[in-house]
Amino acid sequence: MKVNYEGGQVLTDVVPGLKKTRFSFSAVLFFIFCSVSGGAFGIESIIPASGPGLTLVLLVVIPLMWALPMGLYVSELTNLAPVDSGPYVWVKMAFGEFWGFVFGLWMAVAWYLTGASYIVLATDYIGMYIDMSPMVTLAVKVAIILVFTVVNLLGLQEVNVVNTIFTFIILAAFLAVAIVGLAHWENNPFDPFMNVEAGAFSSLGVGIAIGVWMFCGYTAIANLGGEIENPQIIPKGMKWCIVLMMVAYILPTLGGIVSTGPWSEWGSTIDYSSVLFTHVGKWAGVAFMITAVISQLALLNATTATASRSFMILGKDHLCPKFLSTVSKNRKVPIWPIVILAVLNVILVNLDFEILVIILSPLLFVCYAGFAVAFLKLRKLYPVQKRGDLYYVKGRFSPYYIVISMMIIGIVGILMNGTEYFLLGYVLILFALLMYIICKKIYGGLSVDNPLQYPRNPKTGLGKGDTIRIGKFFLIFGVLALGGSLFLRWYEGDWGHDYYLDLYGSGLISNWELMITLLTWIGAGMLILSLILHIVGKKADPIPDDE
Repeated sequence: MKVNYEGGQVLTDVVPGLKKTRFSFSAVLFFIFCSVSGGAFGIESIIPASGPGLTLVLLVVIPLMWALPMGLYVSELTNLAPVDSGPYVWVKMAFGEFWGFVFGLWMAVAWYLTGASYIVLATDYIGMYIDMSPMVTLAVKVAIILVFTVVNLLGLQEVNVVNTIFTFIILAAFLAVAIVGLAHWENNPFDPFMNVEAGAFSSLGVGIAIGVWMFCGYTAIANLGGEIENPQIIPKGMKWCIVLMMVAYILPTLGGIVSTGPWSEWGSTIDYSSVLFTHVGKWAGVAFMITAVISQLALLNATTATASRSFMILGKDHLCPKFLSTVSKNRKVPIWPIVILAVLNVILVNLDFEILVIILSPLLFVCYAGFAVAFLKLRKLYPVQKRGDLYYVKGRFSPYYIVISMMIIGIVGILMNGTEYFLLGYVLILFALLMYIICKKIYGGLSVDNPLQYPRNPKTGLGKGDTIRIGKFFLIFGVLALGGSLFLRWYEGDWGHDYYLDLYGSGLISNWELMITLLTWIGAGMLILSLILHIVGKKADPIPDDE
């Protein structure tokens, strides 16, 4: 793929008419915080799985090998291409229409489906202290959806105001846990260092698999790139947010471990509120649980803003219905995506969508690692020497640090989440391929506006060379499936059968042997398809010479 890059920003006005909002440093900081974190809720589960000492170490290592690399490439790419639907655009710029679509769709689906989980968790926290009938619970869920739909319809300025208020409350609550916990220091936080019964490999692997979720979501602000008047503020906000999150995770966790135990009960009978319950009083613990509700609402608010922009450029590129990229006349916000998201949430909060979370998890690791590879490719297509005063990551070896770190943690995250996550992730993998074929045939894609640069193959109805690209798609995920099945057979072989049967009881994901067998056959089938498509594509559908 050849690019005639002369310097400066690119794709600065892809969606005319968008309202530009000037983000202050605090607005960027708090938007990222609410997109990624909303507090340290979730870390409790790492402590018994990995051990208290290793948990604290992981809260330092994971940001350096996962959060910081992700934050760096997001900062650089949002300055190079300040455009909505940033992740889709990055991959499209680096590897073309096909790969851009599948990565863009994976992220869009993830953002659209995760909002409902925050609503359910918020109402669950409320239900711990207020007895609610099923009808009242539903009414609370709908009310939450309506409130944050209205906030997002008003615009990003209003979203930022809400984020700011929520962030101060969340940080104040966890600061209280840290101060109270450290003031009542009784236990050695490194005794034991790890969960000896689980073993070193399991303690480390499970800790990473859980811990990386506490540092995901830094790409969210890239979905708003076309509406941020001053994208140069993003790198500063990104770096300070990573520091803020490390402090907001490490200090309360340290305070909790040293003051409240036993460590093996964290995540089940003990959590951060227990520190305040035990050492201050019931009222303090209850007040902290209100923060748990606010945390979920903060995540919902930021996710709604992010998700509603995920199809913005796909619509302009004729790869999805065009109304998904239109904005309202007055507020200049993507009104239809926000409304659709609200309706979807009303439906999902009444369903058991645990299976959706299982399907989504592996693909997020694939996406975050894939964006790092796209970042490396864009360094070659858009040399930093020509970018002038645009922000880019300094250092000769920094791009390799970013890519290698993301690949290592990404692979560990994919494999260590569990066989059921790994297997069912292939549902969404194949779904994206199917949707590309459908959308390309129906809407035409990039060839509608630029048939010379993006020619279509009249025989397939797809882009010229897509047969080979789809073959590469099958090759990559076929190797991943086969390699994953071999690793999981070794790693889970001693306990996998009983574990999944006890956990799920019946059905596909309760049968470990069947899941491993399916992964093996899926991998083999994909590799065979890859070979066939490569041979056919070379003769009947070659990739254009200038790509």
